[in-house]
Amino acid sequence: MCSQRQACQFLKLARSTFNYRGRPPTPAEEQLRKRLLALSAEHPRYGYRRIAALLRREGWRVGKRHIQRLRRDAGLRVPPTKRKLVRRGISTGLPTTATHRNHVWTWDFIADATVRGGALKMLTILDEYTRECHVLWAERALKAADVLHWLQKAVEQHGAPAYLRSDNGSEFIAKIVQRWLKENRIKTIYIEPGSPWQNGFVESFHGRFRDECLNREQLWTLTEARVVVGDFRQKYNEIRPHSRLGYESPARFAARSCPCPVPVGLRPPSTGHGQRTNENINSNQCLD
Repeated sequence: MCSQRQACQFLKLARSTFNYRGRPPTPAEEQLRKRLLALSAEHPRYGYRRIAALLRREGWRVGKRHIQRLRRDAGLRVPPTKRKLVRRGISTGLPTTATHRNHVWTWDFIADATVRGGALKMLTILDEYTRECHVLWAERALKAADVLHWLQKAVEQHGAPAYLRSDNGSEFIAKIVQRWLKENRIKTIYIEPGSPWQNGFVESFHGRFRDECLNREQLWTLTEARVVVGDFRQKYNEIRPHSRLGYESPARFAARSCPCPVPVGLRPPSTGHGQRTNENINSNQCLD
């Protein structure tokens, strides 16, 4: 047997630490904990940094370490994704970097399927500077005329980009698309074949899109898929904190730091063969 003083001295533990008794949480702390649990349930793929950003946006005066401790106490944890192998050697990425709104847009496709086995092909158009997703549209199949249709609608609403980055897919190099881009003085940047890292912004967006939406939802029909991806695009633009934008949402970042683009007059495509009119499609689901 030994005294408390001797035991603490042997264990190199301060007696004040040994005698500390935790106090019960205050009503404000309990309310914060409940709100944290609600946000974590609503956004299960958000870590403590994004949850802290959402809480600060709501008016809570919290730090990220405080939220990290509360989430650990509640047993909340986002499973880490599988780490990818680091590409070695000299980078072959294109040097063009967006420096302002509508400087460089990027577009690409992402594929998925409905539960019954039907194919889904989704078009994404992204502003590389503000990270805003201007278009996210699901279809069974998308041809060059469809791609051009949604690009026109995005340009009419957000202004024309100076450059448009993409891979060498047949929909992006089609004559009708090339002719329209040339007539509207939009330059193109094509990545090297087999080099998706040169189109990193849209690849990163697709990774978040698949992790936070497609892997969590069961899409039974094309109509359901359009509603789900439309909701994700709206939340991504207006709510989701973006780590590269100081944990602001893309819409908030664009409104704060970028002037509103001036709509420009567009020339119609030189040929309308096979082009869809989409008169019965609700454009609000895939455009801001």
